[in-house]
Order: sequence, then C-alpha cells, then structure tokens
Amino acid sequence: MKKRIYVETTVVSYFTARPSRDLMVAGHQEATRELWPELAARYDTYVSALVFEEAGRGDPDQARTRLAAIERFPMLDIDDEARSLAQKIIAGGGIPARYPEDALHIAVAAVNGIEVVITWNFAHLNNPFTRMMVRQIVEAVGYECPEICSPEELLEVGK
Repeated sequence: MKKRIYVETTVVSYFTARPSRDLMVAGHQEATRELWPELAARYDTYVSALVFEEAGRGDPDQARTRLAAIERFPMLDIDDEARSLAQKIIAGGGIPARYPEDALHIAVAAVNGIEVVITWNFAHLNNPFTRMMVRQIVEAVGYECPEICSPEELLEVGK
C-alpha cells in the first residue's frame, strides 16, 4: 500500500519557480523537481483546498503554472474538524497564531490520515521544535500526527 503524502504550498512553488541563482534555493528546486515524478508513481499524493488557494495567488502566469502542477492530485477539503484541530495546534503553541495557514496544513493532513507532509517551510513547520510540539498536540487530541519533512528528506527514503 502506498504511503499518503500531503504536498504543502512551498513545495509547489519550488517546483514551478524560475531557476534561482541562490545556491540553497537552487538545491531545493532541484530536489523538488527530482521528487515530483515520484509523487504520483510511488505515493498517494494529496493537496488541500488551502494549497489550491495559496498556489493561485500572486503573478497570474506563475499561479496558472502552480495550479496546473497540482491539478492531478486529489484535493482534501477543509472541514470544521480540521479547523478545530488547527485552532488547538495554535492554542497549544505548536504554530504561532500569526500563521494559521501553517496549522491548517497540518490539521487537514492529520484529520485525513495523511502519513507525511512535505514542505520547505523550515520556519514554522519543518523544524525539530515545531514537529515536537505539533506531534504532542495532535496526538493528545486523538489523531495520528503526520511526519513533517522536506522533499529532500523524502527523496532519501526512496534510495
């Protein structure tokens, strides 16, 4: 059975962005492009209505490119259960209140039984302190917490 993966918006942005001259960003772009074909082949891959909304913002041409990149992935709805869990994640200090979308990404994944969330957001999602706090909160409420990792980390699993 394939693992269930949630693609957070930063991953879509790195996949579709114009090549960067910044070496770190360029490395993230390359890892994302390397992983992208595997998302459909090796995993059951999902996005949420939030990813769709965020991907549609900004430059119209880039937005169309981002939306086209994710159109093949099933979209998870944002329901009251996910909103409630996101509020608990924020209230528990897992995600700062000024970034409710980040809590909602995790909540949507958790309530839908997603096993892994991939993101390039190291500030508010993919860092050891956030992962630890979010896991404690999500599991205390009774959900299984998805693993949060970068596309680069997920690529290493397949090698």
